[in-house]
Amino acid sequence: MNCLKFERREDGVGLLSLSRPKKLNALNAELISELDVLLAELDVGPPLVALVLTGEGGRAFAAGADIAEMAEYSVQQATDMAKRGQRVLARLESFHAPTIAAVSGFALGGGCELAMCCDLILAGATAVFGQPEVKLGVIPGFGGTQRLPRRVGAQRALELTLTGRNVSAEEAVRIGLALELVTEDVVEAAIALALRIGANGPLAVRAARAAWREADHDALWRGLDREAELFGGCFATADQREGMAAHLGRRAPRFVGA
Repeated sequence: MNCLKFERREDGVGLLSLSRPKKLNALNAELISELDVLLAELDVGPPLVALVLTGEGGRAFAAGADIAEMAEYSVQQATDMAKRGQRVLARLESFHAPTIAAVSGFALGGGCELAMCCDLILAGATAVFGQPEVKLGVIPGFGGTQRLPRRVGAQRALELTLTGRNVSAEEAVRIGLALELVTEDVVEAAIALALRIGANGPLAVRAARAAWREADHDALWRGLDREAELFGGCFATADQREGMAAHLGRRAPRFVGA
């Protein structure tokens, strides 16, 4: 694998690292494809106690989708990308074992959406969360419009989505986006939490997770379909082209509302 690293520990915990540190672990097509394959393999292999996700390099869990890769997408390409990403993240969400995101540094855009597909999120002291897509002239496309309200409530989710502002680790815990702030090694804290969960009855843990996830499953998927459609539609606009060009050129965008 070029974009991921995986270790099956002797204690039964799986440690999965996003491994594009020079790109702040941005989610490109190759990483999403590798994640799809790996999760499928793990789901039919020996069961894990839990799966811990983190980002290599310390600067980012995942700083978002790879803007350079998708800046010139057509509406259809963007819609297809959103649906592919949603499907792979849904595979993570329905993984056979509990999942814990150990977040250090940036978890923005697709990175925040990836973390929200984990059962639990631990925030390191440097963690920064956000859905800044509106600053690029688009909207979240990997489930952010649907999962963020389920984490933090409707009004706070809408405010974060419409402003695109970042959220510190402390605020993330306060609003319910993350479970707790970890001032020491967040990966070690996630492993310790995984083992506490793993000490319980595995069938009961699986049943509890299934009951929790299925409470609003149909509404979630209807919302994801609509999100992908609206995300793709943004790629027919001048604002999307300007927003992403400005991001890549490290300048402020000049949106015109068209």
